[in-house]
Amino acid sequence: MTQTPTIHARCWLLLLLPWLLVACATSPPSRTDDACVILDEKSGWVGNWQRDLRRAEREFGIPQAVILATIWQESRFEAKARPPRRRLLGFIPWKRQSSAYGYAQALDGTWDWYLDSTGGGRLTRRSSFKHAAHFVAWYHAQSQRINGIARDDAYNLYLAYHEGHGGYRRRSYQSKPWLMTVARRVHNQANRYQQQLAHCRR
Repeated sequence: MTQTPTIHARCWLLLLLPWLLVACATSPPSRTDDACVILDEKSGWVGNWQRDLRRAEREFGIPQAVILATIWQESRFEAKARPPRRRLLGFIPWKRQSSAYGYAQALDGTWDWYLDSTGGGRLTRRSSFKHAAHFVAWYHAQSQRINGIARDDAYNLYLAYHEGHGGYRRRSYQSKPWLMTVARRVHNQANRYQQQLAHCRR
């Protein structure tokens, strides 16, 4: 014989529901290498990544695949990703390597520039995919404006994203072979995402 949930149990369920919805919305996709899976899993009524990507692309002209590939490289779609902490004396957790945070691994200073430029308020968060996608598209658009990089050139856009616009102009990346390898990985991932998006949209 089954029993109906008590009022107390129903209250707990109602309290837990928003937390569960947020947890589902911010957890990484099950397959971060497949754009169709990403958008299928993250296009619910709690958060709609497809809509967020479309808006960012429409506003700044940066392809959705390039935005996705940048976030993939920076955080693997972890909402609260941070750089590891340094170790004091080899074992004591110390300060983090940088202030990078969230999906886009935006630094504090760059995020402040973005907020000033776009009029974002206190509710604009680096741990929100919507805001992170908008930030990435905005930053890449600045790279196009400042350094003349094509809006679909994922390789050079990522170099400028990592080195900053001044560093890119000075070609600081040329002394970092590992970074150019990473940028090629972003370029290849953007191409894969582009092909997948064309397929799943059909």
